[in-house]
Amino acid sequence: MRHIGTVVGTGVLLLAISACGSAQNAAPGAGGGETLPTATSSSEAPPEAPPNASPGEVPPDGKPVTKLDTNALPEDQPRTVWTVGDGKTVGVIGQEGGCGKASASVLEQSASAVKIELLETTPLTKQMCTMDIRFPPLTVQLSEPLGERTVVLTSRQEQK
Repeated sequence: MRHIGTVVGTGVLLLAISACGSAQNAAPGAGGGETLPTATSSSEAPPEAPPNASPGEVPPDGKPVTKLDTNALPEDQPRTVWTVGDGKTVGVIGQEGGCGKASASVLEQSASAVKIELLETTPLTKQMCTMDIRFPPLTVQLSEPLGERTVVLTSRQEQK
């Protein structure tokens, strides 16, 4: 009976600690504290692939390009290329992440090859960015239909 005060005090302390812990694990708004609103806005919607097309797939109205030179691309870069319509429009899958923005441009056109550069532009100023990777479909216009020419893909990153 000498230690009854110690046992009761320990029990009360354990009860108080467990009550505090369960309030933190409760659903939002279940406790007596404030709940903060969650912001879910985006300044710019990412470009979307055509309906029924997953990233890396040729769109339903596209024709896959089989003559590709992708040796200059990083290993994890998508290698999906297609033509649309009369063959003057070439589609590629770009890669961008966080605050980066993907674009594509035609560097050279010859009788045997078309060289397309995939560019990811990131901001010069440091800012908070999401930690995600996106694969937007991009298109470039050729002066003549692609035909049997080889598409040579290159990529680079720049800050602006």
